[in-house]
Amino acid sequence: MAKNTTNPTQSLKIPRVIILSSKILAFISPKLVTTFAAKLFTSPIKHKVPKREFEMDLKSVKNKIFIPVINKSIVTYEYGKSERKILLVHGWSGRGTQLFKIADELVQNGYSVVSFDAPAHGKSEGKTTIMSEFIASILEIEKQFGPFKIAIGHSLGGMSVLNAIKDGLKVEKAIIIGSGDIVQDILEEFISKLGLKREISDRLRDHFENKYKVKMNDFSAYKAAQKIQIPVLVIHDNDDPEVPVTAGINIHRNLQNGSLFLTDGLGHRKILGNQNVIKKVIDFIKST
Repeated sequence: MAKNTTNPTQSLKIPRVIILSSKILAFISPKLVTTFAAKLFTSPIKHKVPKREFEMDLKSVKNKIFIPVINKSIVTYEYGKSERKILLVHGWSGRGTQLFKIADELVQNGYSVVSFDAPAHGKSEGKTTIMSEFIASILEIEKQFGPFKIAIGHSLGGMSVLNAIKDGLKVEKAIIIGSGDIVQDILEEFISKLGLKREISDRLRDHFENKYKVKMNDFSAYKAAQKIQIPVLVIHDNDDPEVPVTAGINIHRNLQNGSLFLTDGLGHRKILGNQNVIKKVIDFIKST
C-alpha cells in the first residue's frame, strides 16, 4: 500500500457556521475538534466545470482508471494526439480541465496533454482525499499513459509533482505554479482560519501521523526539491493571497537546477491563464 499523508488544502473562505462549530467543539474537547478539523481538511469542494473549460472537456478522450495502491478510480483526460506527452496536475478543489489555457497552447505547439480529476475531485469518485493519493495517481498514470516529457502542477498539484518525481516519476523537466511548501505551515494556516489556537494544528499533525504512520514534513515541497536534479521552473505571484510567494522562493532555493519566475497582480488562479506565464512555460519546455 502507498503511504498516506494529509492533503495541504489552500486558503478557502470558510463559512461562519463551520468556524462557530469549530470553536464550540474546541471548548468541549480538543480531541473532538481535531477529528472535525481532519475531516474538513481532507474534503475538497467539487465545483461545476465552468464554460471556459467546456472545449477541453469536450475534445478530450476520457477514461476511468483504477489506482491499485489507494483502491480508488479516477477520470483521466487525453487532449491532443502527439507522442510528446505532458502531464498536468490540478490543485485542491480543482479539475483536470482547470489548466485548459496552458493545455491549448501546448497542443498548438505540437504536444499532447494528459490530465486527471484527482480522487474526490471533478468526475472522480469519493468525498475525501489526501496528497499521497494525488502522488499515487500520478505514478499510476505514468504507467498507463507515459512516458511524459514534462510534468506541470498547480498549487497542491505542484507539491504532488515534486513528490512524485522524488518517488520515481521520470520526466525531463517540471513546472510548478503557485505551490505550497511546508506542510506544517499549511496546517497552521488552516487552523487559523477556523479561529482555533495554534496548538490544534500540532494535534492535527499528530492525528495524521498516527493514522497514516508517516511524518508530515516528509511531504513538504522543499524537501522533495532537494532530491530533484532535473530542471524545474517555479512560477509564483508576489500577490498570491492563498499561498505566499515565500513558499515558491523557498522551493526554488532548495532545487539543484531551478529557475524562478515571479509575477505581480495575478493571484493564485489568474496566473494559469496569463499569456506571459504561458509564454514562459512554452519557452522553458522548448529550451535545451
